[in-house]
Amino acid sequence: MGGDSGMNLLLVEDDDVAAEAVMRGLRKHGLLWPVILAADGATALEILRGDHATLRIGKPRLMLLDLNMPGMNGIELLRQLRADEALRGTVVFVLSTSDAENDLRMAYQQCIAGYLVKSALGPHLQGLARFLAEYGRASALPSQH
Repeated sequence: MGGDSGMNLLLVEDDDVAAEAVMRGLRKHGLLWPVILAADGATALEILRGDHATLRIGKPRLMLLDLNMPGMNGIELLRQLRADEALRGTVVFVLSTSDAENDLRMAYQQCIAGYLVKSALGPHLQGLARFLAEYGRASALPSQH
């Protein structure tokens, strides 16, 4: 699949098994972007702001965001991103088990790029890897956003 587009991926997922499944699926299907894992919204903000003690993410970047997390959930994180001038342009795709209308509506109100339901992405998340690879090839993102 050759996913070398210079894109950097921030995966915000509190479930270790789900996070490993995403990363394994991306590798298995040839998407070789650097992936940084944040277990919650607060950690994701620290990483994006450059305040985390050890984790850094390059640009251009995009985020895969789970909605249902303890502490700062995905919707709260989106609100923080959109309120922060420096982070407002962060490209976010929600990656969730939920297809509830309320979750969809709340996420899209925060200007997400898309909402991906895990069960619709096929075995081993092959649809996710294909989608991200095509997105990376077809999208022009500023290096500083």
